[in-house]
Amino acid sequence: MADKIKTIYICSECGHESAKWFGKCPGCGQWNTMSEEVRENFSKSKAVSAVRTRPSAAPVPITDITTEDEARYYTGSAELDRVLGGGIVKGSLVLLGGDPGIGKSTILLQICSHLGKILKILYISGEESKRQIKLRAQRLGVNCENLYVMTETDVQAVADRIQAEKPDLVMIDSIQTMNFKELSSSPGSVTQVRECTNILMRTSKSLDIPCIIVGHVNKDGAIAGPKVLEHIVDAVLYFEGDKQMSYRILRAVKNRYGSTNEIGVFRMEDKGLSEVENPSMMLLSGRPKNVSGTCVACSMEGTRPILAEIQGLVTNSGYGNARRMSAGFDYNRMSMLLAVLEKKCGYYFSSLDAYVNVIGGLKLDEPAADLAVTLALVSSLKDIVVPEDLLAFGEVGLTGEIRSVSHAALRVAEAARLGFTKCILPYHNLKNLTLPEDTQINVIGVRTIRDAVAALVR
Repeated sequence: MADKIKTIYICSECGHESAKWFGKCPGCGQWNTMSEEVRENFSKSKAVSAVRTRPSAAPVPITDITTEDEARYYTGSAELDRVLGGGIVKGSLVLLGGDPGIGKSTILLQICSHLGKILKILYISGEESKRQIKLRAQRLGVNCENLYVMTETDVQAVADRIQAEKPDLVMIDSIQTMNFKELSSSPGSVTQVRECTNILMRTSKSLDIPCIIVGHVNKDGAIAGPKVLEHIVDAVLYFEGDKQMSYRILRAVKNRYGSTNEIGVFRMEDKGLSEVENPSMMLLSGRPKNVSGTCVACSMEGTRPILAEIQGLVTNSGYGNARRMSAGFDYNRMSMLLAVLEKKCGYYFSSLDAYVNVIGGLKLDEPAADLAVTLALVSSLKDIVVPEDLLAFGEVGLTGEIRSVSHAALRVAEAARLGFTKCILPYHNLKNLTLPEDTQINVIGVRTIRDAVAALVR
């Protein structure tokens, strides 16, 4: 009996399949995520013959398992190696996402420039021709004999070529252009992306070859395709930042071989991406002096303390309702801080417009930035100049108290290294604060927001 063609609906978030369309996905509860796909209905005999008959491996005691043979390939970029957890692990599957033009293909070729000296690399592109890749490689100064370029969109042909060539590293640019001929859906669809990634994963794991996959993002900033795509791979890296600006932030969202809190900072130049070894110095460059409405905060990104300038502007409202705008800081948390300042501290913003901006395009989602935001807003409201050599960090509670934060010693040490002489921090952090003897910085512990504002004029 001939195979039948049927239409199914697949959720782009969780991959749930249904025979009819739903406005709300029955699997994950998300709205308007069900997309139509056409699939061939394989017969039962084909399904039975497709079952893997290889015997399963015997279980091994965990005490007999060693990690001494685990090897990592260093990419030549300390910032990238930091985000990956120390380099590329053999047999790992890494998903690299980001907006168009932000530098995904650029960083892949720069990895090839370093690793191509000692490893055999297979670069597979489904978007660009070989000539286009060659032109970009010449611009970036990439010229190594161990780099092999292949333009192909058939994922089965790609898997066969990987098995035949057995390279040391594989790069796929991008997964949305790959297609599996056994499926009738178009490339980039939920089914195609999921099945193509599964084929690449099995090939990579069986041959112990690391594979880096480039993934496009949708209008919401998430990886295009099903959410299960991020569950399949071993690491998910996101490129953040405005492509109109020169700075890029590489963040690990998922990493089975390292921390997910680390970030890498890069600068886009004519010759490609260059590392920014001191992001704090970069973010604080060009700070205005003797101006109200600005304060420096310290945020922890993994094990790295990063100093960022927070600017606040409070002005008379020209509309019936006061406006609230925030860039780089959570809008709802800003509204909460304004409510605390009004209720507990007597600073009234009800009829005033309030704006908060984090300089450099950095996004601060850590509660430790609360104190710097409140000081910047109060400084703009009362026209009080925050000293340029002052740093502040701490979480603000709903009663106006300043709560303790983690890694206080690392934050203070980073501030002292960059020349700050005064630091306002939660009072409870002073108990366990241990600094090197040669640290030249005045540490001020505060219990409430009022205490922090009073410390500005000391």
